[in-house]
Formats: sequence, C-alpha cells, structure tokens
Amino acid sequence: MNRRILRLALPNIITNITVPLLGMVDTAIMGHLSPEGLGAIAIGAAIFNLIYWNFGFLRMGTSGITAQAYGARRWDLAVRTLVQAGAIALAIALILIALQWPISLLVPVIFEGSDEVLGMALAYFRVRIWAAPATLGLYAIKGWFIGMQDSKTPMWIAIALNCVNILFSLLFVLVFHWDIAGVALGTVVAQYSGLAMGILFLRKKLRTECGERSAASDELSTSNFQLSTLKAALRWADMRRFFRVNGDIFLRTVCLSAVFTFITAAGSHIGDEVLAVNNLLMQFFTLFSYIMDGFAYAGESLVGRYIGAREPRNLRSAVRLLLLWGLALTGVFTVAYAIGGDWFLRIFTDQQAVIDAAGRYLFWVLVIPVCGFAAFLFDGIFIGATASRTMRNAMFAATAAFFALYYGLKAAFSPLDTLAWNNILWIAFMAFLTLRGVLQAIRLQKDIYSQAE
Repeated sequence: MNRRILRLALPNIITNITVPLLGMVDTAIMGHLSPEGLGAIAIGAAIFNLIYWNFGFLRMGTSGITAQAYGARRWDLAVRTLVQAGAIALAIALILIALQWPISLLVPVIFEGSDEVLGMALAYFRVRIWAAPATLGLYAIKGWFIGMQDSKTPMWIAIALNCVNILFSLLFVLVFHWDIAGVALGTVVAQYSGLAMGILFLRKKLRTECGERSAASDELSTSNFQLSTLKAALRWADMRRFFRVNGDIFLRTVCLSAVFTFITAAGSHIGDEVLAVNNLLMQFFTLFSYIMDGFAYAGESLVGRYIGAREPRNLRSAVRLLLLWGLALTGVFTVAYAIGGDWFLRIFTDQQAVIDAAGRYLFWVLVIPVCGFAAFLFDGIFIGATASRTMRNAMFAATAAFFALYYGLKAAFSPLDTLAWNNILWIAFMAFLTLRGVLQAIRLQKDIYSQAE
C-alpha cells in the first residue's frame, strides 16, 4: 500500500510544488522591484484566489467521481464526468470574463492600500483574467487524470506550464519592461500553454486506455466518443450527481476563499508593511500545503477507487498510512522552517525592512504544519469518498470559529498595537486549520469506511 501511495503522491508533490510557482515567481519578480509591487501582487493573487478557489470543485468533484467510476470499472461514467466538468469550466470562465469590470470595482472596497498599490493590482487583474478558460479547464483535466489513477500526466503539464511562466514573465518584465502587466501576461501565456498540452494528453488517454478497455468490456464502446454521447452527458439526469457533490464543495470553498481573502484584507487595513509581511509568510503555508496535498490527492484516487470497488480492508489501510505520512512530513517541515526561515524569506525579497518585520512573526510558520496536516489529508479522503456534505459542514464551523475568535480577541484586548493585531489574525487562522481536521476525523467511520462495507 505504501508503494501505491507513493506512486500517486510523488508525481502529485512535484506537480503541487510547481503550482505555487505561478504565484511565487510573480512575488519574487515584483519583490525585487519595489515594496509596492510586492503588496500589489499580494492583492492580485488574493483576487484570483477569491475567484478560482470558489470553483475548485471542478478539480475535486471530478477526481472523486472519476475515481469511484474507475474502481467500479464504469468507464462510461468516467468519460461523462470529464465532459460535464469541461463544459461547466468553460461556461464559468466566459461568465467571469464578461463580469471583469464589476469585479474590478470591488477591489478597492475589499482591500486597502496606497493608490499606487491598488492601481498596480488592478493592472495585474485586467490582464490575468483572460486566462480564466485555461485555468478552469486545467482544473477539470487535472481532476480527471487524478481520478483515473494517473498522477504523472498532471505533473508533466504543471512542469511545462511553470517553465513557460518563468520564461515569459522574466521576458516581459526584464526585456520589455511591462512591469506588473508583464508578470500577469506571462501567467496568461503559461495557462493556455498548459491547457493545450492537457488536451493533447486527454486525446491520447481516451484513444488508448479507454479504447483498450472497451475491447474487453461491454461497458465502454466507441460510441462513447460520438457527439450523441457528449450531449447525453449534459442531460440533467446525468448532471445531477455532479452538481450535488460539487454544490457542497463550492460552498466549502467559498468559506475557504473568504478566510484567505480576509487575511489579506485585514493585513492591508493594518498597513502596507504588514500586507507584504503576511504575503511572505503565506508562502510558507503555500509550500507546505501543496506538498501535503500531494498525499491528499493520492487519498482522492485511492479512497475513491476502493469505495467504488468495495474493498474495505484496502480503504482502511490507505487512510491509516496517509495519516502516518502526514505526521512524518509535519516533523520535517517544522524542523526545516525553524532552521531556514530567514533564508526562505530572502528568496522572495531583498527589502530588509520587510524581512525584519516578517521575522517578528516567524513563530507562526512553525505552527502551520502541526495545525494543518490533518485538514489537508482529510480533505483528500472525503473528496475521494464524495462525502462533500461533511466537508462543507466542517468548513462552516471552522470559518465561524475563525471570525469569532479574531473579532472576539480584538474586542477583549483592545486597544492593541499593530503587532498584536496581526498575531490575533494568525491565532484565528491556526484555530481554523485545526478545527477542520478534528471535525472530519470524528466522521471518518460513518462517512468513509461505511461506504465500502
């Protein structure tokens, strides 16, 4: 079982390490140009987190349903799920592009900063929004491949995409001097390059693997690839399960994006320096979360597969070993952050004032792995089981606790200085991560193990 986990997790880890490079490269480029650029990238990234995280169900719901179809040898259902996810991704992307102007009007309402910072953030937004079809399309493609027990294809797509992003962002900024608009355009070019690569891999996968399986099974025939089958996949009767699962994931993700957006917004209300500091500290969280999510994605694949195949023994073994891997990685990251925290900060900026300010909050990056590992892993486990209602309810409770704790502590200890305000923000965030893991752990037997029995 460990071999199966690692076979799925390691490519996912490589993929997930490259995914935050889209934001990290932007942060590093602008961080070496000006403090204002660093703050603008923080706001720009928060805008797209708020937008795209809400549609994370295009990956998560797709992987869970596809994995169960794989375990049950329902290849027709796997293909229908891909069609459904792709169609919804395209529709959402077109709506976002159409609504870009009213969305941009909300930026100065949600975030505070100097006129220069907000102006740069809006310039970033107006360019990067055109990548919406590629970004959301890649969500659906990645989720489908993970559900099909294939982690290597998303890995190659992500590596190529991020190489393109680095190359074109540097080209547009250092050669053409397009500043923050060049950084955003580099991301747009990279996203469409990744989508094109993903479509090529999909065509190959559908023609080979599904075609080979159809020769040995009556469940999938060549008619599955005809236009009539694609239309059938979009009928309400076939879409209903997809919307049921993903409706819960959507609401869960709205809460998640609200918390992360609030962290950026609260930092901007304190001041430009704290905004920049929190952006740097969140890079520690991002690195840990994407590596831990490599194992969570393996959990999506394996849990869905064993529930679909009705294999309770393998299901329990997979969950137990995933949690053990999570504990081990928590220890590794805590030690690494304790030793190399200052060095890590200097990767992203050479602004000494920002580095010195961030040093006063470095304690929180040591707590992130301890508080967060269970939340990440249980998300993968529950997605694979399509137990979306429990995920939603746990997120509702954790989000309520986050805001209650933040405003409660501020009121209880007011007046406070800037340092205390930001510490309260991080206390609430750690409680948010911890509570998600605890509440899902309580429901493990009823919502996960019982489905395979």
